[in-house]
Amino acid sequence: MYINELSEGMRLQNNIFLCKKITSATSKNGKSYMNVELVDKTGSLDGKIWSPSDQGIREVEDLDYVVTSGEVTIYNGSPQYKINKIQKAEEGTYNPADFVPVSRFDMDKMYEKLLKLIESVKNPYFKALLDSFFVNDPDFKKRFVMHSAAKSVHHGFAGGLLEHTLSVASLCDYFAKHYGNMDRDLLVTAAICHDIGKVKELSDFPENSYTDEGQLVGHIIIGTQMITEHIKDIPDFPEKKKNELIHCILSHHGQLEFGSPKVPALIEAVALSHADNLDAKLETFREAIEGGSPDSHGWIGFNRFLDSNVRATSPEKTKW
Repeated sequence: MYINELSEGMRLQNNIFLCKKITSATSKNGKSYMNVELVDKTGSLDGKIWSPSDQGIREVEDLDYVVTSGEVTIYNGSPQYKINKIQKAEEGTYNPADFVPVSRFDMDKMYEKLLKLIESVKNPYFKALLDSFFVNDPDFKKRFVMHSAAKSVHHGFAGGLLEHTLSVASLCDYFAKHYGNMDRDLLVTAAICHDIGKVKELSDFPENSYTDEGQLVGHIIIGTQMITEHIKDIPDFPEKKKNELIHCILSHHGQLEFGSPKVPALIEAVALSHADNLDAKLETFREAIEGGSPDSHGWIGFNRFLDSNVRATSPEKTKW
């Protein structure tokens, strides 16, 4: 059974998951227990081993495929798995492809749409920069397409970085057309490049965790470094446009307290930061609704990333 099919009260027997991370912890009363982060292609599940010394609990490690038994409960509006039995799964009893969460959209089609946006960029310097990443570097393309946009929160699945980037770039393309007082090529280029540093900030699946470089430097700075290195190979790249592009990348989180080294000072930077925030918030909401367990009134519970108690919109009732 997949994670998105679980509901309160379900009892699982010999269900296989990927153990993304397992850690020891101590409760307030001094009792030892274990936190287990379990994943499959439909999402992640918070697991708890309240009695680590029980006979059914065998030693497992991070990134092991595990066979588990236990009961699904609800904690703070989200499923929690009380694990009674766990052990490493034998090879051949599982398909690794079932345990990597993936975008609900076709990756090839998304990349085709991204390439069309790149093709629409008229500025030859910005176009050469985009081509150097997304057209002429097959290794970068492979990592970018399969990468997540986050460890959790939003777009934390294979293809998530591509999905998020395409969405943000499409919003920015719309902003440029709607408002008309922007450098459209600058804005679209910044949108497509704004999160490229995440291919180094986060490790590949199935780990999908922060790298040492990601922890110490972060994707915003990593991305600006990558862009700067590529620009060096583009003859006569205009210094002003380089600085404007880098500013958009540096400020795309909008506020200093959200991790941006700079606050947006260009209209294109403002547009990018709002497009990025909008797409992240709406995807977080979608994931909360689809992955949550609503109460009798439809409320999912408090989501700390949205800073609100959330529920799906009530269906329209049509009178015939």
